[in-house]
Formats: sequence, structure tokens, C-alpha cells
Amino acid sequence: MELENKQWVLVEYPANGVVRLVLNNEASFNALSTAMLSAIEAALSKLAQDATCRVVVLSAKGKAFSAGHDLREMRENPSHDFYTELFQHCSRMMLQIQNLPQPVIAQVHGIATAAGCQLVSMCDLAVASKSSKFAVSGINYGLFCATPSVGLGRNMHRKQAMEMLLTGDFIDAQTAVDRGLINQSVDETLLDETVMAICQKIMAKPEPAVRMGKALFYKQLEMGIGAAYQLAGQTMACNMMDDTAQEGFQAFLEKRKPVWQR
Repeated sequence: MELENKQWVLVEYPANGVVRLVLNNEASFNALSTAMLSAIEAALSKLAQDATCRVVVLSAKGKAFSAGHDLREMRENPSHDFYTELFQHCSRMMLQIQNLPQPVIAQVHGIATAAGCQLVSMCDLAVASKSSKFAVSGINYGLFCATPSVGLGRNMHRKQAMEMLLTGDFIDAQTAVDRGLINQSVDETLLDETVMAICQKIMAKPEPAVRMGKALFYKQLEMGIGAAYQLAGQTMACNMMDDTAQEGFQAFLEKRKPVWQR
């Protein structure tokens, strides 16, 4: 049973413009139960409308980032309708991350397995501690990690993704870097510092360009190359009409630093 009135996701403000969402169910290794999924959805919906939020960091309490779906909850509800809604619910939340105007950075420690690994793959950037491990291990229990394969297959080479999906084996953080699942692996003592440094770099860039760029990047990936170039050209034209781009180019011509209007 889910605990009533539990704060499944903590909202923290580590720096001006940065909002940290912290998965907060240590006892279940931050399993993505229906309650946890709803809490993440609600937090992301709120942040999408928050003009003061420039970057979102997704992290977790306890020993693990996320162990994936709540297997106990799944076993307690053995119906096709429940499973269909659960996986649709999870997919909606994952797409919400991609559709969020702000960049989302996964800050990973411990394990990220199955839907927890999927969660890492759907964030725009990911930094993990060197001791972190990643797996889509459903196959070990008779369940192919179909929904996690969507994010995994869009981060990694196909054969590398399929190796994880078919064997259920863990990979370490450095292998996750090498395969494109995460950006960096660092000592756990440097994890916060490294993520915040990336946040500061992003926030130093003009917000309209960041938001337009994120939206364009994911849309064009799903298009044919001709349509992708057409959309990219339209986006760049709109971006150039923005005051920040005009100031940026003028500053370049005058050999000075641009002065962005906040």
C-alpha cells in the first residue's frame, strides 16, 4: 500500500534558476509506483509554467537513483487494464521530461534499473557517480523492458542497447559514458558540484535560444532529413529575430561580451 500524504518528490532550490526534484522513497529504492509517477508529473507540470526556473535537476534520496517500476504494486494488481494504464502513465511522464521547456539533468547515484534507467535516458543530460550502475533487467524475470527500450535505443547504438535489453546485465558508469547513456561519471563527492557547474553554464546562455533549441532537437530527430532541415531552418530564423540573438551577433561584431536582458 502507498503511504497517504507522503511527499514522494521533494522540491529544492539549490541556486537561483535551478530547481531540484528529488525522488523520495528510499525504502523502495525510489521505485516508480503510480504515486511516484503522479508526483513527478505534477512537479514537472508546475515547473513548465515557472518562468523563474531555468534548469531542472532530477536526483534521488537513499542508496539508489531508481529501481524502476514497483514490482510489489504490479503483482498486487494482476490485470491487463492496470498494466496498460501503468505503462501509459509512465510513458506520459517520460515524454513530459522531453517536452519540458527547461533542460533536465539526471544526477545519478547507486543503481538505475529498468524504468529507472529509462528515466536517465529521457533526461537531456545525465551525470553519474563512478560507482553507479545501469541495467534494464526485466528480461531476467521474464519481462522484456519494452518501454525502457524506447529511450535506450535513442541514446545508444542499437546493438549496445539490445545487448543490455537481452542480457539484463549491468553496465558501470564509465561504460554508460562510452555508450552515450550519460555525459559524465565523477567521484560521488564531486557529483553536486559537477551538476551545478553544468547548470550555471546553461543559465549563462540566453533562455529563448535554449528553449527553442531543446524543442527543435527532439522534433527533428523523429523526422526525415528533409523535413528536419526545413524545421531547423524555420527555428533558426525565429531565433535570429529574438533580441538575444541580435545582441549576440552585434557583440561578436564589436568584439565584446553580449549583454543579455534577463
